Amino acid sequence: MEFPNVTAIAKANIYFEGRVVSHAIIFPDGSKRTLGLMYPGTYHFATAVAERMQIIEGQCAIVLEGEEMSHTFQAGEEFRVPGNSGFTVTVADRICQYVCSFLS
Repeated sequence: MEFPNVTAIAKANIYFEGRVVSHAIIFPDGSKRTLGLMYPGTYHFATAVAERMQIIEGQCAIVLEGEEMSHTFQAGEEFRVPGNSGFTVTVADRICQYVCSFLS
């Protein structure tokens, strides 16, 4: 996956003691995405705006806030998270890489 003509933000977003790391890219239209990776573990994220998460390598299990059932996503798949909510992600093994798009 490549993104031509973007501005990359060099300073990383670091979460959970370095177990989740992402970098933001800004598109010419002002929209933003983050490119990141998650080491094995379980993490909870809150969302302000709706997000689309594309898994580009590895796999993870997701539980959306308010739900009990876990859904597994692997490379080439994506899921959406509503705004003003959250999700819990579990990476069982290997690193999971993702692209997060912030939707309006």
